[in-house]
Amino acid sequence: MAGGLILYLHGFRSSPRSWKVRELQTAMEARGQGAQLLAPALPWEPAAAIAMLEALLRDCRALVTLAGSSLGGYYATWLAERFDLRAVLINPAVLSRIDLNLFLGPQTSLHDDSSFVFTAAHGAQLRALDVPHPDPARYLLLLEEGDPVLDFRDARDRYAGCKQVILPGGDHSFTQFPRFIPQILEFAGL
Repeated sequence: MAGGLILYLHGFRSSPRSWKVRELQTAMEARGQGAQLLAPALPWEPAAAIAMLEALLRDCRALVTLAGSSLGGYYATWLAERFDLRAVLINPAVLSRIDLNLFLGPQTSLHDDSSFVFTAAHGAQLRALDVPHPDPARYLLLLEEGDPVLDFRDARDRYAGCKQVILPGGDHSFTQFPRFIPQILEFAGL
């Protein structure tokens, strides 16, 4: 596939049915590139999600650009550094700044009635994926200051030196996502 693939990683409690995936899929289909977007349903357990994504990347024969939102951005950072890839990070989670104990207990998907229990062991799995010094040359960072879930300044500071777009207002979903699809596709070489 010319130009490669975008591997989109959804956030905590989200799924491939998120509105950002649908917007990106529609835009890529309009360009005849719909098959160049992969957006797998990630397992709830962090270790299982990373194992699945690492296997997918090891087997992939195309150039891959990662795109990750929230927790997906955290995963994308781990994978970008491990596999020498580029990544678009959309309001990414910076777990060193988050009290994961706040998430312990039952959780429900945002897109269906499926549920899971987030445990301290899951938190430890996430902490094990921390990348102390991400290479700024790999990343395009998209942030909205109005995110009530994650403080945009944490990501701004963590990814200092990378190409950053920081917009006023918005929310955790990155409300201006459709406007940035052309930039994401250009960053991915599509």
